[in-house]
Amino acid sequence: MESKRLHASCSRNIGNDSVNKLKMVTRREILAKKKAIQELIKAAYVVKDHIAFSPLFHHYDRNGLSVNLESGRGDKLSVTVKNYIQNLLKQNMEGHYGSEWLVEEKVKRREMVAPEARYIFVQEGIANTNFNKKTMELIAGKTSTSCLENNGPLVGFVHYRFIVEEDMPVLYVYELQLEPRVQGKGLGKFLMQLIELIAHKNRMGAVMLTVQKENLFAMNFYINKMRYNISTMSPSKVNPMIGIESSYEILCKTFNEEAKTTLEDPG
Repeated sequence: MESKRLHASCSRNIGNDSVNKLKMVTRREILAKKKAIQELIKAAYVVKDHIAFSPLFHHYDRNGLSVNLESGRGDKLSVTVKNYIQNLLKQNMEGHYGSEWLVEEKVKRREMVAPEARYIFVQEGIANTNFNKKTMELIAGKTSTSCLENNGPLVGFVHYRFIVEEDMPVLYVYELQLEPRVQGKGLGKFLMQLIELIAHKNRMGAVMLTVQKENLFAMNFYINKMRYNISTMSPSKVNPMIGIESSYEILCKTFNEEAKTTLEDPG
């Protein structure tokens, strides 16, 4: 009997050792994955100009609209640019937020100047001859956000960041805001395609964004024109009862199977 108990005890110990080793391997894998994701995010933020990879993405000239694009970051904005962002946000979004706007506006003001905030600014009124020179300067890294004030009026911007959602590196679009007079000319689609290219080049698993349900124009644009889906993280997917009361949806476009499984609801 004693030998049988010893044998059983040894078997349990061997079994426990195997389980512990498996847990250690799994933990190492989890930590390694998290570290790799953080390295991707860090590398994305190191890039000074996310649209410098091609001069083609510094200019948009279609449908009677001619504008130039320039990169920026939240902690380098001039007072003039800050005021412009605040005014355009209020003009475009106050009606969609309704009574929530007073609180939301304060949040957006803090978000827009964060060091992590990255921008694509849209300007008009720059001659093509100046554009070619400016493109070369941008690629050489000789410009900064401060030059915006001297090169033509702003007519819109994209605010985006590189973050982690559900253990997945994603590019999150905080804002895409255009003045009404430049809307409906394909510029929004061009900017989102550029954002998706930036996400691809920085090895993000998806592009994500939040849209107010009241903003029917934006919902139609992202879902029907840009082929975004409601994310599994959106209130309406997490809990349909809570989702009914929620004022927003979280949308996403994924670029690989892991991201699709984690962030996108095919239903």
